[in-house]
Amino acid sequence: MRILVINPGSTSTKLSIFEDGKEIVREKISHSKEELSRFERISDQFDFRKKIIEEFLKKHGFSIQDFDAIGARGGNTHPLESGVYRVNKKMTEDLLSLKYGAHASNLGGPLALSLAEEANIPAFIVDPVIVDEMQPVAKITGLKGIKRKAKDHPLNQKAAARIVAEELGTTYEKANFIVAHLGGGISVASHKKGRMIDENNALNGDGPFSPERSGDLPNISLVELCFSGKYTKEEIKKMLAGKGGLVSHLGTNSLLETLNMIKSGDEYAKLVFDAMVYQIAKEIGKHAAVLKGDVDAIVLTGGLARSKELTESVRDYVSFIAPVFVVPGEHEMEAIERGVRLALLGKEKIKEYE
Repeated sequence: MRILVINPGSTSTKLSIFEDGKEIVREKISHSKEELSRFERISDQFDFRKKIIEEFLKKHGFSIQDFDAIGARGGNTHPLESGVYRVNKKMTEDLLSLKYGAHASNLGGPLALSLAEEANIPAFIVDPVIVDEMQPVAKITGLKGIKRKAKDHPLNQKAAARIVAEELGTTYEKANFIVAHLGGGISVASHKKGRMIDENNALNGDGPFSPERSGDLPNISLVELCFSGKYTKEEIKKMLAGKGGLVSHLGTNSLLETLNMIKSGDEYAKLVFDAMVYQIAKEIGKHAAVLKGDVDAIVLTGGLARSKELTESVRDYVSFIAPVFVVPGEHEMEAIERGVRLALLGKEKIKEYE
């Protein structure tokens, strides 16, 4: 069984080929700001990205007819439960219109379907970014009409939790986890018996502050900033997600640079790093309450989980709650392939997008 996996990101396109569950080719094609600046909208990148995939296949001696299915990273659609979804025309229209949000991941499904139709094979997405399994009580805020929304890293969170479940001799569907994805955005979620019942909207900057996102802010101070007349609406939104966190305080989104500042004696950098750790730990503690203390493991994953300074600092705060497991990096390609393979084998239900 041969599966092509497509993962479009903001500055790269990741591509993998799997045979019978084993990855045989992986490549990350980076895109410069100059390359992407000529496209006004993300959906305008479609032909550019498709050509890159076709060149990748040719380079490695494959044609699209050599595959049984294509799996892609899911983008911004209307809220969905987790699982494997067949890519159809309705989904591609919603993704390319950007009606539910603009991100490079919106290109995944349309690219997969376009290529799959050429070979008469199915195309799927798995656990897209807008997976919404939040319990109703978690969505209510103190202002009627404003609800909390699910938008974080379900694909990698669930993949990391499955890895830890296997280590514990159980399954993801039988255990409770608190998973923290540590990256440019930081998301923390309660996973209860296979469902993400509560989480922060990391994409929009909620939760702990991160390398690029502001995290939760004092309400009145934010209102005053919005009405100060100094910034446009778009500038404020960019402060919350893109120019917040370490970027705002230290002028860098690099954790490595931040740690180097600390090593050189920068006391403010140390304070900011400690505050980020503190907020991550507080968020994990909140989810311990959500799960009523019934936590089998805390999982730290994402690119920043490669930093021992960060993971050990977080562990120091939260290890009293449950054992802490570190699953560094992102496991999106494997998670997509796994979902597609199980769907083709009839072991995972194929859901239809409506």
